[in-house]
Amino acid sequence: MLPVENAQTIAQLFANAAREYADKPAIEDGGQIISYRQLDQLRQQAARALLALEVQVADRVAVWAPNLWEWIVAAGALQSVGATLVPLNTRMKGSEAGHILRESGTCVLFCISRFLDTDYPAMLVGEALPALREVISLRPVDQPQSGLAWEAFMALAERVPDALLQAREQHVGPQTLSDLLFTSGTSGKPKGVMTAHGQNLQVVRDWSEIVGLRRGDRYLIVNPFFHSFGYKAGWLAALMRGCTIVPQQVFEVQAVLDCVQRERINILPGPPTLYQSLLAHPQRLDYDLSSLRIAVTGAAAIPVEMIGRMREELGFATIVTAYGLTEACGFASICRPGDSAERVASTSGRAMPGVQIRCVNSSGASVPANVPGEVLIRGYNLMRGYLNDPQASLEAVDAEGWLHTGDIGVLDEHGYLRITDRLKDMFITGGFNVYPAEIEQTLLQYPGVAQAAVIGIADERLGEVAMAFLLAVPGQVIDVAKFTTWCREQMANYKVPRRVQVVEALPLNATGKVAKQVLRGWV
Repeated sequence: MLPVENAQTIAQLFANAAREYADKPAIEDGGQIISYRQLDQLRQQAARALLALEVQVADRVAVWAPNLWEWIVAAGALQSVGATLVPLNTRMKGSEAGHILRESGTCVLFCISRFLDTDYPAMLVGEALPALREVISLRPVDQPQSGLAWEAFMALAERVPDALLQAREQHVGPQTLSDLLFTSGTSGKPKGVMTAHGQNLQVVRDWSEIVGLRRGDRYLIVNPFFHSFGYKAGWLAALMRGCTIVPQQVFEVQAVLDCVQRERINILPGPPTLYQSLLAHPQRLDYDLSSLRIAVTGAAAIPVEMIGRMREELGFATIVTAYGLTEACGFASICRPGDSAERVASTSGRAMPGVQIRCVNSSGASVPANVPGEVLIRGYNLMRGYLNDPQASLEAVDAEGWLHTGDIGVLDEHGYLRITDRLKDMFITGGFNVYPAEIEQTLLQYPGVAQAAVIGIADERLGEVAMAFLLAVPGQVIDVAKFTTWCREQMANYKVPRRVQVVEALPLNATGKVAKQVLRGWV
């Protein structure tokens, strides 16, 4: 058997971790303690249950739930039988989730029954999902009207002998697709990013080593499991290094402070808003946060002063910033422990091992150090392509293997990257990528809206939030309050415009496209 760090598939990672870390706690979730040995047993049981449901290699299996121990078991199980994980954002509405389930051809869905007063299965009623054969309810409030409760699903494993699972695992290798994460683009249509077991494990291994995760560390994962941060830099990295995963379903400052003190948390990654909220909490000094050691952040600019406060007031010995894209397994560059506060605050670090980063001009030629250019990435960590979209795949990764990120950045003499702008209009709200084109397509469905343009505007707490400019159909009047209520019913909260302005005309450039730089000047 290979060491944990040398696992070539996620099933091997679970199995090797069980052997190496045995009865050490792998997950502590709401009073339930699951050891590494028990976690692997649960993973195998769920994998055999999926075989009973006739899940095949390369089938798509989705998980639509907050951070729960069952999420990790379900993901490890489906990846063990060669299926591809399709994580769904818990903030999605039914139509948004339905689109991804259809596009991916998902055949089995693990779904929370209720979360934050939302009935998730009910949101899919009326959605055409021809490939979906089974829905498994996690923590059902009562007996599900259709599909299987988690316990009934796990009981299916009795029909499948261990030997069949072992045989299936032989068909899963480093090149087998492990996940299909959907990310929107400037076209507004979400694209499925395909990545494989081997490349994800390698980048997680390198990330964990740089950050300094240790056996026995207690890792509070607030970042959602459906995002590569909470999934790959989260529970996957924790399992690789023998940490104890403490999942939290919702970011609530008081709950984080309580958990850090009670559970003696060592690792607490998150977007800058997480640390800003902790520093601003009026009762923070009443808590013992001395166990904290590692913070990993990114997705937004950070003041140098905040890095100092994180070290002095929150007690972090290691603070690093990072940059990544779903198309690069979530990882591209990262600061190193020991980097100065100025470097951590002003850059996203330097390239991960085995990864190349360069900045180019509009002709594709590399620009000198400290000169802005489009950020290009090349390495083993690049996606296998976009699902069912070879043209977009060719446009994203050129013939020499460089991923064109659409981000504008500056590389200094030491290879440290600073993201300065975006070729695309994408902006980040509280750690979530927000794509204006996707929102605009939804806004055009509102009665009376002739044109819509969305930009990101500064927000003290969330970094940036959406602002919508609307042009009404002649003779129609748009009630902004009613429009905003409608938006909240149609899309995830982080996409909902926080400001709405109805205009007489939208500024257009020579090609007839909305001149968003002019809109930004109106704010």
